[in-house]
Amino acid sequence: MLLPPSIDELIEANHPVRTVNRVIDSIDLNHLIKRYKGGGTSSYHPRMLLKVLVYSYLCNTYSSRKIEEGLKSNIHLMWLSGMQQPDHNTINRFRGERLKEVLKTLFAQVVELLAQSGHLSLKEVYTDGTKIEANANRYTFVWGNSIKYHRSKMESQLKELWAYTERVAAEELKDEMPPEFKEISSQELEKAITKIHKILKDKEQVPNKVKQKLNYMKREWPKNIAKYKEQESILKNRNSYSKTDNEATFMRMKEDHMKNGQLKPAYNLQVSSNNQFILHYSLHPNPTDTNTLVPHLHSFKKLYKSAPDIVTADADYGSEENYVFLKQQNIKALIKYSTFDKEQDKNYLKENYRSDYLAYDAETDTVICPSGKPMHQTHCYTRTTSTGFKQNYTNYTAVNCKDCILRSKCHTAKSNRSVGINHSLRAHKQQVNENLKSEEGVYHRKKRCHDVEPVFANIKHNKKFNRFSLRGIKKVEIEAGLLALAHNLKKAAQ
Repeated sequence: MLLPPSIDELIEANHPVRTVNRVIDSIDLNHLIKRYKGGGTSSYHPRMLLKVLVYSYLCNTYSSRKIEEGLKSNIHLMWLSGMQQPDHNTINRFRGERLKEVLKTLFAQVVELLAQSGHLSLKEVYTDGTKIEANANRYTFVWGNSIKYHRSKMESQLKELWAYTERVAAEELKDEMPPEFKEISSQELEKAITKIHKILKDKEQVPNKVKQKLNYMKREWPKNIAKYKEQESILKNRNSYSKTDNEATFMRMKEDHMKNGQLKPAYNLQVSSNNQFILHYSLHPNPTDTNTLVPHLHSFKKLYKSAPDIVTADADYGSEENYVFLKQQNIKALIKYSTFDKEQDKNYLKENYRSDYLAYDAETDTVICPSGKPMHQTHCYTRTTSTGFKQNYTNYTAVNCKDCILRSKCHTAKSNRSVGINHSLRAHKQQVNENLKSEEGVYHRKKRCHDVEPVFANIKHNKKFNRFSLRGIKKVEIEAGLLALAHNLKKAAQ
């Protein structure tokens, strides 16, 4: 051609790449630019690299090498980059290092632009979670229960050896205090084993088997104790982690490459949506959703400087801790508790003798048993959850269950029936029940499954994103942010 066309002429006017270009051009990148020290050789502009990454994630391209290849062959990427061709190392370094701790702020700016244009609302959110596999070896893991088992085994063997030493050398140890075996350090363990070894090594009656065991303990156990301590510091409150990504936890997932329900290293991705746009995302190492809502909404409020008015979620989030937090934040809770759906069936409530459904008389502070007799308060107690939340219970006991005609249906204990009642949780459940059955509650309950769940379907099915490319929760959060940005911009372009 005498006059070759420009790349701009080859791109449709309403193509999603133009939306990506326009939106990224309109946001403030000062936080990102400040991460560049300046000086040295010239750098690729972070705005161009961000456009390239977001559009690549929009097109289901997650590999830095494939993005590098696309910059030489894909007209949309060539147009975004202005024909610049950063290599895969530059792309990967920008994604994994430069975007740390700033991508979420950039994402929030895009969400606020979409809110101003009427695409979404930040006041009504639908929250749910999904598990996405970590970029970690599926078969190299550390289990918390295994550490506890080996520690207790070492403790019992050391006790047995000390008892044996006391029998063999009672005269030498008559003034010695036995070592503390509980939570023993590697130094204390080595000291105790050295003491035992010194006493038994010259005793002729000591079998070679015991001496061999003692040598093995002296050689290996101090190293093992130090290793277990290090592993426990990595585990924190979790039960497992992967050796190749210490922040990934083994979770049972619906998508299983072996088709036999194996546990895989993964992260729990929590998403809040509105009108199928992602408003907020957060990553969590715990496999259940119950303990993720409070930190998720804390980060939502920190990001947007205000909390939503209404939160709708499924029964996985129904706990006293979550209800108390939402009430303190003046957020209307449309979150089912575990038995809400069952209670809609009248046959379920008929002759149901569970403690949750026993009537309570506030004036006399008694619980009414199924036969209509009062159960009197005996004592109060507190339970502490894994997150440190304290639940207060009051115990009530029946007076005489011996001759009751409902005893076989009511309870099977030999003594009189005793129940623990959490009055706070009961009050929250009653309020939530009213919220869920209101006209507004029914509307949001119906809308929830059509709002947040299609977001996960789009990410996992349409975008084929079932495994993270980066390792470590901070880098994984960057990938989640790029996915969320790509999802929102593609939806806005439609």
